[in-house]
Order: sequence, then C-alpha cells, then structure tokens
Amino acid sequence: MAAKYTFAQGLKELRFHLCQTSEHSAAARSFLLRSYPTMKKHNPVTPILIREALDVQPKVWARFEYGKEKVVPLSGLDDKGIESKVTELVSSQTA
Repeated sequence: MAAKYTFAQGLKELRFHLCQTSEHSAAARSFLLRSYPTMKKHNPVTPILIREALDVQPKVWARFEYGKEKVVPLSGLDDKGIESKVTELVSSQTA
C-alpha cells in the first residue's frame, strides 16, 4: 500500500469533502479511516485535509503546482474504487 500513496512531486495538497453521517459518504469515511495514517506517514509535509459538511457529495481535490486543481467525485464507489481513484489522482503529475 505504501507505493500507492507516494504522492507526485507536484502535488501540494489533497482535500477530501464528505458528509459525516450520510450513507453516500460511508465508503469515503471507511477509506479515510483505513488509509489516512499510511498516506500521512509516507507524505509528512503534504497537507491532507478532511472537510466535513452535512449532505455534501464525497469528492477528493488535488492541488498541484501553480494553483492547478483536479477534482474526482467519489459518489457510488466502494472502498476499493475510492482507493483506485485516489491512487490515480495522487500519482498524476499535472492537473
């Protein structure tokens, strides 16, 4: 799992938006509980933010160099699907 969460050089910030109680964010909450410690351990200087708001659809945002951002919706995905999307996002070099 460590290699999956080695962030690209240009990644400046990773932000998760999700609801703290709704069913549509359950997989995102599960993914973060399982994966956050590993991501933070392997990328100690990169901010990994978790933003919770009522009834928000789960998404992950990546901010790259020069302020470029990329967003990936996580609605309808299971834990492994979210892992795949996040791995793809953090491995990309540009937005």
